[in-house]
Amino acid sequence: MQGMHQCLSIYGNRMINLTINNTKIKVKEGRTVLEAALDAGIYVPNLCYHPDISPIGACRLCIVEIDGMRGFPTSCTTTVRDGMVVHTNTPRVQELRKDIIWFILSEHPAEIDKSSQLKKVVDWVGIKNPLTGYVPHIRNLPIITSEPLFIKDLDRCILCGRCVSMCQEVRNVGAIGFVNRGINTIIGTSCNLGMGEAGCKFCTACVEVCPSGALVDKNKFEQKDREKVLLPCKDACPAGIDIPRYIRLIAEGRFQDSLEVIRETVPFPYILGCVCHHPCEEVCRRSEVNETMSIRELKRFVAKQDSGRWRSKIKIAADTGKKVAIVGSGPCGLTAAWFLRQSGHSVTVFEALSKPGGMMKIGIPDYRLPVEVLNREIKDIENIGVIIKTNTKIESLDKLFNQGFDAILLALGAQKGVKMGIPGENDPRVLDGISVLQSINLGEKVKFSGKLAVVGGGNVAVDVARSALRVGAEKVSILYRRTREEMPAYSEEIEEALKEGVEINFLLTPQKVLPGSGKLKIECIRMELGEPDSSGRSRPEPVKGSEFIIEVNKLIMAIGQKYVVPAEFNIETDRKGKINVDQDTLACSKKGVFSGGDVVSGPASVIEAINAGRNVAISIDEYLGGKGQIEQRLIPEEKESPCLGREEGFACRARAKMTMLPVNRRLHNFSQVEYGFDEKTAVEEAKRCLKCQLRLGMSKSVLPF
Repeated sequence: MQGMHQCLSIYGNRMINLTINNTKIKVKEGRTVLEAALDAGIYVPNLCYHPDISPIGACRLCIVEIDGMRGFPTSCTTTVRDGMVVHTNTPRVQELRKDIIWFILSEHPAEIDKSSQLKKVVDWVGIKNPLTGYVPHIRNLPIITSEPLFIKDLDRCILCGRCVSMCQEVRNVGAIGFVNRGINTIIGTSCNLGMGEAGCKFCTACVEVCPSGALVDKNKFEQKDREKVLLPCKDACPAGIDIPRYIRLIAEGRFQDSLEVIRETVPFPYILGCVCHHPCEEVCRRSEVNETMSIRELKRFVAKQDSGRWRSKIKIAADTGKKVAIVGSGPCGLTAAWFLRQSGHSVTVFEALSKPGGMMKIGIPDYRLPVEVLNREIKDIENIGVIIKTNTKIESLDKLFNQGFDAILLALGAQKGVKMGIPGENDPRVLDGISVLQSINLGEKVKFSGKLAVVGGGNVAVDVARSALRVGAEKVSILYRRTREEMPAYSEEIEEALKEGVEINFLLTPQKVLPGSGKLKIECIRMELGEPDSSGRSRPEPVKGSEFIIEVNKLIMAIGQKYVVPAEFNIETDRKGKINVDQDTLACSKKGVFSGGDVVSGPASVIEAINAGRNVAISIDEYLGGKGQIEQRLIPEEKESPCLGREEGFACRARAKMTMLPVNRRLHNFSQVEYGFDEKTAVEEAKRCLKCQLRLGMSKSVLPF
C-alpha cells in the first residue's frame, strides 16, 4: 500500500492511545482506524480495502461510529487520533451494513461465489430482507473466457475498484479502469480493447485482489497448490532453481548476480544452459499469452558471462574428519561431491573411464556440449578440494571402507547400451548407440561410410544419427516404431536432425538381421498404433504381411540403457538391475552406502541427475552428523518492486530466436550448433517474463475472523 507507507514515513513511529469497542489499544500514529482495529484482533467488514493498495472507502462496509464525529465515517480512510473512541459494531452500524450488502447484491447473481471474500463478508454481516416484490436486476453481461490466464464475469463485479487501483497505482500499467457512467459503469479497457492490446502484462494481481469472483484464474487450484500453479517454472525444475529470480536479474542487467543465483542450487549452470531439457519452459505461463520464455538460453547466457566472482564467496566448512567415496563421476556423483565438500567432508570420486563426466562426457556430443564447457565446470569442483581419480574401477565396497571412507555413494549411471534381442543382431556390423557415442566422445577414431540405420526414438538415437553424419556416413535413417508425436527425444533436437539430413522412418521396426556378406540386410515390419501401454503412449503392433528388406552398412541400436552393478558390491537391486534404496534417505541395503541418479531412477536427464545428487548429499551429510543444509546464499534476498510499468506491445513480443551454426558448416565437425544470445537479446528476452512471483508476494485479503 504505497500511499499509506508514505504517510507512515511522515508520521514516524510515535505510539498513540485510542479505544475501540471499550478496549484500550496503542497504535502507531498514521495508521487508519481499520488497520488499528484489525491489528487489535477486532474484525471490521470490508470489501474495497486491501493491504497493498491505498484505501478509497468505496464499499462503505467498514463504517464505524466515532465519539465527537458526525455520521458514519469509513474506517479505512479515517486516520487515528490520540484519545479517539471508536465503536465498530453498534446496532445502527449493523443495520447500515445490511443495507449496503442488500444494495451490492441487488445486481449480483443469486449464486455468490462460495470461495470469495464477498461470500464470507455477506455471511458475517447478514442479509437484510429484500423489499416486497423486489427482483434483483442482473445485467447479463457476457462472461469473457478468451483472455489468457483468467476469466472475467462482470455480472459478479461489485465495482470495489481494487483491481483498478492495483493495476494503475501499484503495477503502474493502467490497462483497466472504470468505463461508462452511472448504472452502466463496469470495469473494462479503453475502447473495449482486448487485455493484451490495452497493455495488460498478465501479472494477474487483479485476480488476486478481486473479492467477488468477477476475476478468477482459468487454472483453479487449492491453497496448498498455490505456489506450484502460480510459479510453475520453478516447480517444474527438478533442482528447484529460482528461475524468476535469475531472469529478473538478467532483465536488470545484473548478469553475474543472476549466475550466482543459479549457482546457489547447482554446480553446472553452463552445462545446463547447453543441454537441459527445460521442463520449466513447457509450463511457462507466458506461453498462454503468446510464446514461452527462452529459459534455458538465458541460463546459458549468464553462464557464458561468468566473471568467476562467486569463487571467492564459496565457503568450505571446517573439516569434519569424515571421508566420502563417490563411485561414478556423472552429474549425480559430481553434484553430491560439490555439496559434500562444501559441508567440510573429504571427498574422492572414482571414475572407471579415462575422463570424468559420466554421461555428460560419453553420452552428449560436443556439438551440444563443448568439451571446454564440461571440463571447466568439472575443474571448478576439483578446485574446492574434491579429488577425482580416473581409470579407477571400484570392485569392492569393503575395500573402500577399509581405506577409511565413512560413507559411499554409488552414482553408477546407466552407461551400457542394450540390443533388441532379434535374430542375427550379434553380427559385428550391429552396434549399440551408447558405445558409439562413447567412442566418439572419448576421442577414439570412429569412421562410418555408406548408409546407416539407427533404431530408437530417444535422445541417444538422435545424437547417434547426427554424430554419424559428422564422422562420414553418407545417409542416416532413424527407424522408430511409433509416430513423431510419441518420440521421447527433445523436439528441438529432432528438428535439427531433420535439417542436417537425418531421415526418420516412422511406424516400422527391425525384426531380423539376415546373414550374409556385403551390405547388412535387415528385415523390417510396419507397425500400427493400438491401445496405450504402461508408458501412456499408444502400443505399436505389427501389421501382418508388411515385412520388407532394407540394406545398410551399419545398424545401430539405441533403444535403451542398462545398469552394471558389480555382484561383489552385495547391494540389493531390482529385477531390472537398478539399485534399491530407501526413498527418504537414499540409503542402500549395506550400511553407509547410498545411491542416486540413473542407477536408481532409470535413465533420466542431466538436471534430474543433479537433483538426485543434491538429495543424496543431504542424506550423506546427515548420516555423517551434519544438518543437511547444503546450500549457500551467494546473493542476498531483496524485496522486489511491485511496479511493472506500462509497455506497449508487451503481450505480443515474440520469443527471442537463437543464432545457430548454418547446416552447411555443421557436417564433418563437432562445432557447437547453438551460439546463444548476445547481451541485448538476453535482456530483451528476460523482460518478456510475466513476473508471476510478484503475485505470490502480495498480501492476503482480510477475511472475517
